[in-house]
Amino acid sequence: MRPLAFTHDMVALALCWLCAYWLRFNLTLPEEYVQTWTVLLPLLVAVHAPIYWACGLYRGIWRYASLKDLQRIINAVALSALVMAVLVFMLGIPNVPRSALLLHPILLVLVMGGSRFVYRTWKDRLLYGHLGLNGEWVLILGAGDGGERLVRELHRSPDWQVAALLDDDPAKHGREVHGVKIRGPIGDVAHWAAELGVGHVIVAMPGASNKARRHAMELAVQAGLQVLTVPALDDLLAGRVALTQLRQVELEDILGREPVELDEAGLHDMIDTQVIMVTGAGGSIGSELARQIARYKPGKLVLYEQSEFALYTLEQEFLRDLPNTPICCVIGDVKDTQRLEQAFSAHKPALVFHAAAYKHVPLMEGDNAWQAVRNNIIGTREVAKAAQRHGTGKMVFISTDKAVNPTNVMGCTKRLAEMLLQQLEGQGGATQFIVVRFGNVLGSNGSVIPTFREQIRRGGPVTVTHPDITRYFMLIPEAAQLVLQAGLMGHGGEIFVLDMGEPVKIIDLARDLIRLSGYSEEEIPIRITGLRPGEKLFEELLADDETTLPTPHPKLRVAKATPPPAAAWREELEAWLATPPADTSALKNGLGKLLPEYQPGAGPL
Repeated sequence: MRPLAFTHDMVALALCWLCAYWLRFNLTLPEEYVQTWTVLLPLLVAVHAPIYWACGLYRGIWRYASLKDLQRIINAVALSALVMAVLVFMLGIPNVPRSALLLHPILLVLVMGGSRFVYRTWKDRLLYGHLGLNGEWVLILGAGDGGERLVRELHRSPDWQVAALLDDDPAKHGREVHGVKIRGPIGDVAHWAAELGVGHVIVAMPGASNKARRHAMELAVQAGLQVLTVPALDDLLAGRVALTQLRQVELEDILGREPVELDEAGLHDMIDTQVIMVTGAGGSIGSELARQIARYKPGKLVLYEQSEFALYTLEQEFLRDLPNTPICCVIGDVKDTQRLEQAFSAHKPALVFHAAAYKHVPLMEGDNAWQAVRNNIIGTREVAKAAQRHGTGKMVFISTDKAVNPTNVMGCTKRLAEMLLQQLEGQGGATQFIVVRFGNVLGSNGSVIPTFREQIRRGGPVTVTHPDITRYFMLIPEAAQLVLQAGLMGHGGEIFVLDMGEPVKIIDLARDLIRLSGYSEEEIPIRITGLRPGEKLFEELLADDETTLPTPHPKLRVAKATPPPAAAWREELEAWLATPPADTSALKNGLGKLLPEYQPGAGPL
């Protein structure tokens, strides 16, 4: 292909030199100038040929000619023309019109560049021209660089035909991108989808803020359209994905928030080369904490988990995706003092993230209530005592918004564990105890989103306990990152409260998820089932007697809590834990004595 391309350019060189003379003399050619044209032709070839090769004109493939190739042509032709002009004047060659020296490079760029792009267009039509008869019509939201590249690529796709683009920049309205018209603002997506008979939308705004992308997705979902999105800008720049790797918009995309800004240097100082332990490492939060910790090059990551399968799954993930992170997998129960002693003695962790817990509210409310007490209170106590015995610097406890004014056993046990750690902190010692409190995380094991997805997969109905029930939500990676940041900022005794944003109605989540799955509420109905035992209508992040103070991080605040009870309360707690109650009713009475704000089944309405 290179010899053919070179031959083409040399023929173009000669013809354009002739045309330059021809145009100069108004379509006639005096005899004396014909002689000059003939004499100068070998010099032209001698000058242009090596410069063309040196400028890389034959590195590219005509089939994929691009603006970069055109830039190379312009550079090579301009340099050659400059050399030729210098030689003509230096050698005093007669009968060489100056206008011909100017016209010749212009004609060369047009012929050499034009022929390459004509060839590419012909090949594209040959290979992809028939595809325009097929494919689904689609609207593209975003007419920036991402939208332009997507339109260009989708012109070749057998699956899609672009009906129009929408963009919020008024200067773009009415203009075209690769022959596709920009109809108006993104807010008109429902109108244009109906006007053009389009059922699919692609959100092509990889460089936009999360807020702008979420707004575009929400508008498309509310319009009842099937919504796809292109990868985020960070993934595109890192080369992990291509722009055309479209994916279905998930509920996490709509509820996702701005990325968390972390003190990277501080986290490196805290974690780098240190032994870090994560309890409950196989759970949603524990496993994500382990992944986030791995970014900061720990000396060893101890994964403590009672579920063999969960631990095996996490181990395989680390061996596959993070092979340079040294891990140690420990199967053990946080209530097992002997096993904790073995693990702490063997590894001497400098920092412990305690994520092991029973967290499912209705399941822990009846016959399993004592197990919630043992796991969430006794398990936390045993981990804390082991950390103290072995000189662990910090222990970060993962709490919940359900610990605030609790109406269920799970929330009550978490609040008692918080108070227990605060009292241990008050006794002094080498270990600093830090509490991090937040709400629900999207997609965590046993949470509402996986339940809704399974109900939709089965054909419905989607069950919601109350039409007005609300919850705070955040993404699992965001929660894990903020837990790390809180661990860095804490000095012992603090209760950090994560900024959860605005509460979300669960019924709205259900509706969005049904639409995102491609169904209407007529096809997948929503059924109201009534509040479950211990379930609040809405959650709180602070108790009635708590306020928060700001921290240097915008998404973290510190609860200014009342001091924990005196030592007598601790003795009462220990005595109660040592004697299992006779039944669930007695257990709840005992919890109420230890924590007066616990009101079983009396959630705020």
